[in-house]
Amino acid sequence: MKVLVTGTAGFIGYHVAKRLLEEDHEVTGLDNLNSYYSIELKKGRLQEAGIELPFGDTGFKGVQSSRYDSYTFHKADLNNRQQVEEIFSRESFDAVIHLAAQAGVRYSLENPHTYIESNVTGFLHILEGCRHSKIDHLIYASSSSVYGDNEEVPFKTSHRVDKPVSLYAATKKANELMGHTYSHLYNIPATGLRFFTVYGPWGRPDMAYFKFAELMRAGKPIDIYNNGEMYRDFTYIDDIVESITRLVPKPPAVNGDVPHQLFNIGHGSPVNLMEFIEILEKHLGMEAQKNFLPMQPGDVPRTWADTEDLFSYIDFRPKVALDQGIGDFVKWYKKDWVGDS
Repeated sequence: MKVLVTGTAGFIGYHVAKRLLEEDHEVTGLDNLNSYYSIELKKGRLQEAGIELPFGDTGFKGVQSSRYDSYTFHKADLNNRQQVEEIFSRESFDAVIHLAAQAGVRYSLENPHTYIESNVTGFLHILEGCRHSKIDHLIYASSSSVYGDNEEVPFKTSHRVDKPVSLYAATKKANELMGHTYSHLYNIPATGLRFFTVYGPWGRPDMAYFKFAELMRAGKPIDIYNNGEMYRDFTYIDDIVESITRLVPKPPAVNGDVPHQLFNIGHGSPVNLMEFIEILEKHLGMEAQKNFLPMQPGDVPRTWADTEDLFSYIDFRPKVALDQGIGDFVKWYKKDWVGDS
């Protein structure tokens, strides 16, 4: 298949593109390489996939991977309508995996405009590209944050999600509504995925596990919100990638119903924040200095995915336990990020 993957310099996008390439699909990658977090980390992911840097303004020729003959990368911004239209007009994609977004709950309190530009306007441009290209399947990233202050657990896709507690969550809910609308109007087969706390090697530095590792290594205290009474459904990156690649050839049917579906994509077993910190301390071989704080605006105390619908659809359950996953992250962190022997 020929697949457009947005956000390929990002955490999930990098891993998904790599897996598709290893399965001999043709991949066109797109990312704007913004500075929300370390550009060096984003460049490192691209270099792992054979995209040699630095590169200048390559226009719409893209940069050809030296590692994968079937991988071309474009530095482009989803918020730029002309750039997105140009990519869709020059290529004929079988599927689109839309993973690019402005992430981060707390950052959305400081920079709200960025979230509308990237997550709403950018997604509209992708939907328009899919509409005019008549692709076979659009898979797009939503988030567990859409559940907001929902107290009923585990979270099911049938639960109401009309009480977001951050602008980031609101933009992700908007994506789901937009995806449903375009599926209804133009018969675009689309699948939205509500990700639950994805972690692993090459992860995002703004996520707790990565941020905590950096602070602990520097001998600085870590901030623990809600005095440690937090639970997260941690999901290892390999389980996320396996789920997505199984979904690609399984679009919702166009049979009179709206060809749009939503799935939770999580491990299905929430872990207490203090237990998570103990596992990280064990693998790093050091104890964290802890700074206990109250709940922060936009945060929720618990996430927990009900994944039975996804399991029934693709016959796969996440397998990687937190202890193994954090161990893999720490190995990568020490070897490839900080260069410890």
